[in-house]
Amino acid sequence: MGETNALIFFAKMKDAQDLPMSLYQWMIVALCFLLNFNDGIDVLVVSFAGPHIQAEWALSNAQLGYIFSAGLAGMTLGCFTLAPWGDIIGRRKAFLVSLSLISAGMILVYFSKAYGWMLFFRFITGLGIGGILPNLATVAAEFATKKRRDFAVGIVQGGWPLGAIVTGFSVAYIIPAWGWRASFLVAGIFSAILWLIVFFFLPESPVFLAKQKRTSAISNLNELFTAPYRQSTFILWTAIFFGFITLYTLMSWIPTIAKNSGMPFQMATYAGTFLNIGAFTGVLVMGMAISKYGIKKVMFTYLCLAFIAMNIYGSNSWSNAQHFVFIFCIGFLVQGGFNAFYPAATRIYPETIRSTGVGMAMGMGRFGAILGPALFGILTDQGFSTYARFILFSVPLLIAAFLVQRISSKNIY
Repeated sequence: MGETNALIFFAKMKDAQDLPMSLYQWMIVALCFLLNFNDGIDVLVVSFAGPHIQAEWALSNAQLGYIFSAGLAGMTLGCFTLAPWGDIIGRRKAFLVSLSLISAGMILVYFSKAYGWMLFFRFITGLGIGGILPNLATVAAEFATKKRRDFAVGIVQGGWPLGAIVTGFSVAYIIPAWGWRASFLVAGIFSAILWLIVFFFLPESPVFLAKQKRTSAISNLNELFTAPYRQSTFILWTAIFFGFITLYTLMSWIPTIAKNSGMPFQMATYAGTFLNIGAFTGVLVMGMAISKYGIKKVMFTYLCLAFIAMNIYGSNSWSNAQHFVFIFCIGFLVQGGFNAFYPAATRIYPETIRSTGVGMAMGMGRFGAILGPALFGILTDQGFSTYARFILFSVPLLIAAFLVQRISSKNIY
């Protein structure tokens, strides 16, 4: 779609905000879902491959945690440096740059023979993921009608756990047959295919094209701290920081925890998969619930119940079947509740600074994502029990739940 046609589409879309979304609009949302699906693969494959990487290189739990955190560090920098460029050069170009980094980072892991190179390539992959994620929420919001905007942004977040689910089932067969490096190669090739799809089929956001004025990244960043947005910005950053601590710790460590508890590799992999099946289901329910009950109520309910579920799970020894039930529930509540931050952020900021606002919020929050998995590994090496670790890492969810209630933006309810 050329720029002129995109602008015509935008004009029609503005006049049809209360009408059902067209097939074309849903196709754009579906592509954003697929790109988030890919990000779920690229982030979670290292969690499933973690026990094999640890065994091959004789790594401590802390060193394995640093591999998890290297990708998260790249994602943090990507949110700060690449995501805001979606407001300057366009959402489509930001996607292409980000997918180039993701594809290169994943494929190069296949050739990695040393721990240091592994850290570097995971950082490069994370850089691309950090650049693409906030713009996914932005594009979904800008192609959706006002009536379906929260649902569209929320449902796109379901791509991540679905990608993780597919990853879990895939690596359970790929790794025993061809080794852990092959799983990264397959994921990298898939990312490269998506680059081609975006290049040939994804149009630029009509909202971006309709802007009359291009501003600098610094100007957009400064606007986040003007009177209308200042309080919401700081509260949003803090809440996402605490939410990320727990979310990424669970996603990174659940397969390794399961394997260390005595489960065989395939069953331990399925434990991580059940976490993401729960997450996918939770995101779908969240997407429908926020349209009816509002973002604040849904997030508060999800995160408080997640706090309770983690404390119950950590306090007892369970059978394998009970493990899977609790892991499903934790995934449903933690990721379902956390992913409501994306529609919340797109509501706080207008289209002129939307990619910057969402990117900066996720970037600041990802300091929690970096801290969580590494701290969990350190505490494991120090002899902290599973019960103590689960109690400790459930508290950030409660903090995030109460912070969400303090966001005063008139667009969040």
